[in-house]
Amino acid sequence: MARAGPLKKGSGVTSLLNGVPTLDDLDAAGQRVFVRADLNVPLRDGQVTDDLRIQSSVPTIRRLLDQGARVVVASHLGRPKGAPDPAYAMAPVGARLQQLLGTEVFVATDVVGDDARTKAAGLQPGQVLLLENLRFDAGETANDDDFAAALASFADVYVDDAFGAAHRAHASIAGIPARLPGYAGGLLARELEVLGGLLEDPAHPYVAVLGGAKVSDKLTVLENLLTRVDAIAVGGAMAFTFLVAEGHDVGASRVETDQVEVVRELVGAARERGVDVLLPQDLVVAAGFDEHAAATNVHVDDMPSDQMGLDIGPATANAYATAINRAGSVFWNGPMGVFEWEAFAAGTRTVAQAIATASGFTVVGGGDSAAAIRQFGLDDQVDHVSTGGGASLELLEGKDLPGVAALRRGE
Repeated sequence: MARAGPLKKGSGVTSLLNGVPTLDDLDAAGQRVFVRADLNVPLRDGQVTDDLRIQSSVPTIRRLLDQGARVVVASHLGRPKGAPDPAYAMAPVGARLQQLLGTEVFVATDVVGDDARTKAAGLQPGQVLLLENLRFDAGETANDDDFAAALASFADVYVDDAFGAAHRAHASIAGIPARLPGYAGGLLARELEVLGGLLEDPAHPYVAVLGGAKVSDKLTVLENLLTRVDAIAVGGAMAFTFLVAEGHDVGASRVETDQVEVVRELVGAARERGVDVLLPQDLVVAAGFDEHAAATNVHVDDMPSDQMGLDIGPATANAYATAINRAGSVFWNGPMGVFEWEAFAAGTRTVAQAIATASGFTVVGGGDSAAAIRQFGLDDQVDHVSTGGGASLELLEGKDLPGVAALRRGE
């Protein structure tokens, strides 16, 4: 889990929470509370392999149970096609949630069917029920009125703690709070505070470290960050499109050719604003996308034509670490290379270590970055590890998330 304690400058209460009731506004004693959590965790052989999102949901659920609420928890898991799929059943998640809560978690075998209704009706104060995977019903992603009404019938009030799904206008996100009084859970409120702080009042210098596969996935957030950051450090496969835009030959590396001119204009606009754009000066390359391929470090000007870049090199990683260590605020989204493979993990590890030891306010923006910081055992040394990759990016793009808008009662 991320570092606990008071928020630093750049992460205070922001306008994103204006008009959004929180748990501090809710007396849950005796209430039936529907908690939309984000328990979309990876599974292998019927076991949870990374429980960050389950851990993050526990404080809100525990707070409600301790107040004597009857709590119905719901989440999606994976991408079933709107029908039951045993591979995405919630039972393993329920088992892990029960361990973390230290209290029995009843698990329904359906979403809004007979078993869910019977178990919800039988809940006593201080007890919790986990519904089956919301996406086992096509009404969830369609925000179907009947499905939303069926979910709302389980409760008196609604608590949204699913930041990772807050950018989706689904039935459990937007449909229920249209029918019940809605509140932001502790996790959702914290995410809005932290990420809102990066939008509205970041401590400077503010450094954004962006990686991952595709520039096109991050263009809007890049454009929005240009008005706020002092430096952008670029890694991952998306860096090769930047390097091509700067006139470099990147060999067999992945390039989004249709984005080269867009990136060239973006970099030009950044430099006109005085934003420092940090690009790889050396790379770790291999003959193919293979975990066991021989890895070689080369200068960016000496890229072999038959090799592809799979990580930033040590000189680049150290330069990025220097920028991070001097920063007042750091936002990191996207790995620097194929960190899952040890031969190509060093760049991401160096960036993660720099973020963990930085004196500025540090935020890891969910997704693969959160997986990486946890893989390296550094997540408890970061100020905030977001549970929402896509939701984090959409907030930093300046978008109003449907899940947040649904809770807002006026400003």
